[in-house]
Amino acid sequence: MPSLLLSAQRIAAAVATGRHGRRQAGAGEDFWQFRPAQPGEPVTRIDWRQSARGSRAYVRETEAEAPQTVCLWCDPSASMRWRSLPALPLKSDAAILLTLALGALLLRQGERVRLLTPGEPVDIPPGGRAALDRLAVALMRTLAHGPDGAGLPHPQQVPRHARVVLVGDGLSALPPMATLLHGLAARPARALLLLVNDPAEAELPYAGHVRFSGLEGEAPLTLTGVEQIRGPYRDAYARHQADLAALCRANGHLLVHHTTDQRPEEALLALHAALSGRGERP
Repeated sequence: MPSLLLSAQRIAAAVATGRHGRRQAGAGEDFWQFRPAQPGEPVTRIDWRQSARGSRAYVRETEAEAPQTVCLWCDPSASMRWRSLPALPLKSDAAILLTLALGALLLRQGERVRLLTPGEPVDIPPGGRAALDRLAVALMRTLAHGPDGAGLPHPQQVPRHARVVLVGDGLSALPPMATLLHGLAARPARALLLLVNDPAEAELPYAGHVRFSGLEGEAPLTLTGVEQIRGPYRDAYARHQADLAALCRANGHLLVHHTTDQRPEEALLALHAALSGRGERP
């Protein structure tokens, strides 16, 4: 696990920009940006020095300083422990690395992190390297003893107005995920779904006589002429992804895609931007 933590810290350090990344206007003391004053804006909020440089009045906004709770969930299902090529990481390894890297980034920003588990949630207060160690131990313990299925968290584990990051492949049945996303929106809490997929899952790059074996107790399936169903398979996969995206939009959540042949820094940058309010709105 030490090498995993080092990798997570390295990725987090590469993504971190400045002392704090939320960039939400608030009552803190750190300067963020000037913005044009709105009608009815209190005169005391106007920055007269900046306004004197042009013909418009500007307000000096500061960055939110109050720590927030960010809940993390990593898919424990057996189907995550798969890769199409030896050169690629297991989906589970990529998901764990990104979960820990995001946790490292959040903890260094002073955020409160909560790990969602099949049992009681685990709170990880900020506290340097020791906090990341606690998160890693709790995550590995949860994955080692978690259910074979997706084991989606319950919305009641999530504090009101928290942010939630769900890391998994998104290939389970849609109704349970729809129930979760709707329940989170009702808390209210804003979720971000990070889909971690092997590139072969979208492409079905096989041909000829192929025997497919499941990782969650499914019966083996043998197909002849797999290349003949590649088109319909791709269409079905694309529809599933589109349905997930529609679920997120309908409930005010965000969706980020990552394939295991991509650099993890790219996914973490997208996560960081979305959590900071700079990502694409649903």
